[in-house]
Amino acid sequence: MRTLRRVAALAALSLAFAAPARAQSLPTRLSDDEFWRLIGELSEAGGYFRSDNFVSNETTFQYVVPELQKSHPAGGVYLGVGPDQNFTYIVALKPRIAIITDIRRQNMIEHLMYKAAIEMSPTRADFLSLLFSRPRPTGLADTTGAPVLLQAYLAASADSVLYRKNLQAIKDHLIGRHKFALSADDLASITYIYDAFFGGGPDLNYSFSTGRQGRAGYFGRRMPSYAELMAETDALGMHRSYLATEENYRILRELEMNNLIVPIVGDFAGDKALRAVGAYLKQHNATVTAFYTSNVEQYLFQQADDWKHFFGNVATLPLDPKSTFIRAVFNYMGFRDPVSGTPGPRSTTMLSSIQDVLKAVDDAKIQTYYDVIQLSTAPAPGAPPPPEQR
Repeated sequence: MRTLRRVAALAALSLAFAAPARAQSLPTRLSDDEFWRLIGELSEAGGYFRSDNFVSNETTFQYVVPELQKSHPAGGVYLGVGPDQNFTYIVALKPRIAIITDIRRQNMIEHLMYKAAIEMSPTRADFLSLLFSRPRPTGLADTTGAPVLLQAYLAASADSVLYRKNLQAIKDHLIGRHKFALSADDLASITYIYDAFFGGGPDLNYSFSTGRQGRAGYFGRRMPSYAELMAETDALGMHRSYLATEENYRILRELEMNNLIVPIVGDFAGDKALRAVGAYLKQHNATVTAFYTSNVEQYLFQQADDWKHFFGNVATLPLDPKSTFIRAVFNYMGFRDPVSGTPGPRSTTMLSSIQDVLKAVDDAKIQTYYDVIQLSTAPAPGAPPPPEQR
């Protein structure tokens, strides 16, 4: 039955995204109608994940940025999963379009919340004020570094009046300005997500409990907070997050204002979403630059043949020899640091050639998640940056 459903889905997909006689280039801007329609056309039914995953828990996510920038020119296509850690890779790679695929519709809604907050906020300080409903502290300038910026908001008090005003402004921005057809459930989801950012503030982390039945206390490990993640650096101490500089933030904001960061709902091992993304990119003569998978592959290897379906989906994407997986490997799952062989940071962010992984799958050299990790490398640090750039 599953095979018949897959065949039917793929047949429908090929009709929906039949390649035109002449491939178009990627747009420099999507209209609001095109953006919302693309979300619907690329998405599939939502699924379940055990965490709300409001923020990341990957501490070395910036370590791979220098290697990505060195080996990947701007103007490609970025694919990703999860919440805002994608933004740091996006501002580093400067893609023509970014598509974020997550099994949870809540993640898509969270990205729409971010979109509204970013579009309404000309500066990083304005953005953090809106995101956490805290009055903007005095003394912040465009040149203020990320650690000082976040410390200022950690010291600021939450404002319930500002919260109510901001929540309504976010919904009005998405519905009134963009005319997105958000359902009552979607609007409730925005409130649920924004409540977490208000309640957690810059201390919000992966383990944050909303009090939902069955969620409280589910994750016991100490996770890095949003503030800590934004103040992280690469291996040489250089700040590279999307809040590191006003220039980084402006790159992100321009992409959001042009509707070029597209969040969709999709299962990596599903029948539609990733294949629909591939068909759309081929229509527009575009090639995947990087695909950030976090540690989703780890879960796919726990579910029968889901990993095979995932790599089958990836094989339909337009790729070239430089197309790269960005993945996170977690030590508390039993793996030692792949470079030193000893216990290291909570997570190690690694890179691998997508085409090399697909070839290994075809050659039956991939059977376990550990086989995937063995094909990944953690880039070695290069020369330290000049003092003024640290």
